Order: sequence, then C-alpha cells, then structure tokens
Amino acid sequence: MNPGDSGSLGQMLDLNSHEDLPQIVGKTMRAVVQVGKEWIEFIAQTGERWAMYHEQDCCECVEIDDVVGDLDDLIGAPIIMAEAVKNRSDPARPGDAFDSYTWTFYKFATVRGYVTIRWYGRSDGYSESVSFRRQPDEAPSTSGGSP
Repeated sequence: MNPGDSGSLGQMLDLNSHEDLPQIVGKTMRAVVQVGKEWIEFIAQTGERWAMYHEQDCCECVEIDDVVGDLDDLIGAPIIMAEAVKNRSDPARPGDAFDSYTWTFYKFATVRGYVTIRWYGRSDGYSESVSFRRQPDEAPSTSGGSP
C-alpha cells in the first residue's frame, strides 16, 4: 500500500509536503501505526487519517532512522505539538558514499509524552523529502452488524 496513491496529481508532484501537519494539532489519535521503515499512519478517533512517508523518485534511499519516545504516547490524548525540522548540516552516516543527505525530524507531543521520528535520506541528487499528508477518512463503522 502506497499512501501517496490516493492523492491528486498536484499533491503527488509536491514531494516536500508538510502543509497537512498543523491539521493534526488538537486531534486525538486512536492509532499510530509504523510500517517498517517506510511509513507511519496516524488515525484519529474521528476516522481522519494522515500518512508520513517518502515518495520514491529514483535512486534515493529515505527511511525512518529512529523513533525517540513511545508512539503509544500519541494515542488517547490530544496532540498539542506537531512540527517538522530538516537538517542538511549534520554529518552523513559513516560509510555513506552519496552526494547528498537530509535528516528530517518530526516532533509530536501530547500530555502523555514527546515523540521524535527521525528520517534519514541520501541520494545522488534526487529528492530526500518526507511527506505528511491527509489520507481518505476511514469509513464509519456500523455497530448493528451487516445491513
């Protein structure tokens, strides 16, 4: 499943998209799901969904490097802080032979705790960006069984 597949062509071409990040502030998550090193999905109690991922361009490698804190701290309490910070001046990992690299830090907080998700991208000039985008809402569940 590629979280970027559901967006419009304009959204898919904007590979450095954080404009949906402020939408999560004030929302209470019922799930935060990390899928390998490729993406993280945020699901609000309202059924709203957001995905954090890298849209593959060519020969770059962009992945979740580390999660500092417990993703479960983002569940059950409103998000009070959400921000993204990029850094190209920190050193590359030892042994990386790429021309370019980018660290992207996503910082989240609730009253339960802080979580920083650190992404590391490296390439020979391709996009190393990470996107945080709104996804189609989950269909509301019906409590009465099948119709």
